[in-house]
Amino acid sequence: MADDTLFNKYGHVVDAGKVIFREGEEGDQMYIIQEGTVRISKNIDGKEYTLAVLGKGDFFGEMALVTRVKRTATVTAGDTVKYLSFDREGFIGMIEKNAKIALNIIDKLCRRLQQANMQIHHLKKNNEKGLVALNIFYAFAEVGMTRELDAVKLVRDISMNLEISPEIIQKYMKDFEEDEIIKMQDQKVTLVDSGRLSALSSGVAQK
Repeated sequence: MADDTLFNKYGHVVDAGKVIFREGEEGDQMYIIQEGTVRISKNIDGKEYTLAVLGKGDFFGEMALVTRVKRTATVTAGDTVKYLSFDREGFIGMIEKNAKIALNIIDKLCRRLQQANMQIHHLKKNNEKGLVALNIFYAFAEVGMTRELDAVKLVRDISMNLEISPEIIQKYMKDFEEDEIIKMQDQKVTLVDSGRLSALSSGVAQK
């Protein structure tokens, strides 16, 4: 990642909860996360939904930089975040100097578009179970697929994000546990079958 000289020139630090930019704003910068996480959210039918959580090494804001369109989502610091910001000239300079950077950006853009399309697909289909699975998948992706999640916090966060009652969230989680996709014990949630959780997140029917 960036050395001290690069961070001194392009680096920024923001506190948890700080909105870095909002959906609909003009933008001319892209950002690369050095430490911390950010939440990408979008307003759909008057409700705010989380589309992704990004961490160290991820980037965001590149669409406004490349296409000069307005911001398509809101980005909020999940905790204290250190990031680099580049304008169009700096971005082009990075790509010209290292083709691997361009390929990495293309790869991540494709993956990100796929994830966003999955979430929007579930929202349009009113697929609550798929949305819950997708949010659980994001929660594990944020901390690591082999880590434990706090069950109470997970239910609360998904309930607030999707505006679905905690009881319904718990019902779906119980279904996932019975299907041996997750395991719940001592107020902790562990991931048993990431492939099946991913499939549910993608809207692929499970037998």
